[in-house]
Amino acid sequence: MKYVSTRGQAPWVFSAEAIKNGLAPDAGLYMPEKLVVLSEKDKKALLKMNYIERAAYVMSMYLSDFTKEELNSCCAQAYGSGFDPEPARVVPLDRRTSILELFNGPTCAFKDMALQVMPRLLTRSLEKTGEKRRILILTATSGDTGKAALEGYRDVPGVYISVYYPTDGVSEMQKRQMEIQQGDNVNVSAIYGNFDDAQTAVKEIFADKTFAEKLNRDGWVLSSANSINWGRLLPQIVYYISAWCDLVNKGITTANDTFSVTVPTGNFGNILAAFMAKKMGIPINKLVCASNSNNVLTDFFNTGIYDKNRAFYKTSSPSMDILVSSNLERLLYLCRDSGFCADCMRQLSDRGAYSVGSGVLSELRQDFAAYFCAEKDCREKISETFSKHGYLVDPHTAVALFCADRYAEENPGEKMLVVSTASAYKFPGAVYDSIVGESTQTSEDFGAASYEKAELLSKLSGVPVPLPLRDLFRREIRFSNIIDPEDIRLDILKFTGSRK
Repeated sequence: MKYVSTRGQAPWVFSAEAIKNGLAPDAGLYMPEKLVVLSEKDKKALLKMNYIERAAYVMSMYLSDFTKEELNSCCAQAYGSGFDPEPARVVPLDRRTSILELFNGPTCAFKDMALQVMPRLLTRSLEKTGEKRRILILTATSGDTGKAALEGYRDVPGVYISVYYPTDGVSEMQKRQMEIQQGDNVNVSAIYGNFDDAQTAVKEIFADKTFAEKLNRDGWVLSSANSINWGRLLPQIVYYISAWCDLVNKGITTANDTFSVTVPTGNFGNILAAFMAKKMGIPINKLVCASNSNNVLTDFFNTGIYDKNRAFYKTSSPSMDILVSSNLERLLYLCRDSGFCADCMRQLSDRGAYSVGSGVLSELRQDFAAYFCAEKDCREKISETFSKHGYLVDPHTAVALFCADRYAEENPGEKMLVVSTASAYKFPGAVYDSIVGESTQTSEDFGAASYEKAELLSKLSGVPVPLPLRDLFRREIRFSNIIDPEDIRLDILKFTGSRK
């Protein structure tokens, strides 16, 4: 299996090189030269497997320069003791709706599903490519990626990681998880600004050949843990295929019946993985793109115009507070070709907007529907879900449920899988206040007060605070640095001990 750039100006590579590089030399994203289509034999085999076996089976179809033994080992280590016995559990909510729980890992967020296996894939990729330099993982995060990546790469030999997050753009739980991170190979800094500021600065560094050469002289090479890296996106495809298996095995649907999927969406990697699972033969009807008040994607799928020149809102679902959705680039590539994709990305860089035209929009709307959820509706959905079903949802999942209901009004009776991306206890202030009817701050409460809300939420619901989130505010802070986005290069040089 060869991998090519979405922008068409970089040489093809094999999967190990794609995972090591993260971003292609022309600033495009790596894609497999073709998508695998599951045969009926494949599907029957997958139905009989557990999650670890499914993960190794699906990834072997794309990582052809890895042995089956290597992938079995990577998956067994990744989804073992740090996860619930069902890493991606499907839970029926009512006759129409099921929840795909992706928060049963070591950091209580869906990013664990990829970022526990990705470091293992990277380590083997370094061996396969003969890489002797130290790897620096450079990551911008809107909350969950940072902690999941830090935990996944903690003390991995030969790999170092530096994470940047918007200082006022994550929940207090998310911030504290990063501030107390352990490991001798980790670095964390907050930045002034929002996630797009952090992501833009990181992308510019990846494209800065002079800076890359400076690091290279000191024995370093950059890579990424964001979903721009194929090694991060591929494991996400797995849990949609696994969810279909579980829906069939639990009798919620049949092997041939279609169902739709609603995904709370920010950087577009998660819903793109669902789209790719559909292209591989999973009988998904519509992919419902759920946004919060930062509804740039809703407008895109309804008008064909992507325009980041708009107001930015801080919400109680901070992982979706994004105006530049990086993985949309891969969808544009799949729609047409690298030339079309590169032209759209140039327009986005130059003008902050692009239009795909009526033909592409019509094709996209065959697979996608898009809605958004305001803050008031998000709070009401959290309360309603607990009142009706006794089920706790975080704000991101509430956004998805609200949008799934909007879709159901137009498509009654269709089975729906709603993706739950984080534990409610990562946002205890917003969840508790929504249920009891108190006003809440989008920045969560502050300091230990956030954990006090978690204890109140546990007493109210009878659901214990997840072990990884207990005692966060009693642990010593290691990282409290706040910098301007333009100072990230200096922060990296300081962390790596490189020359200025």
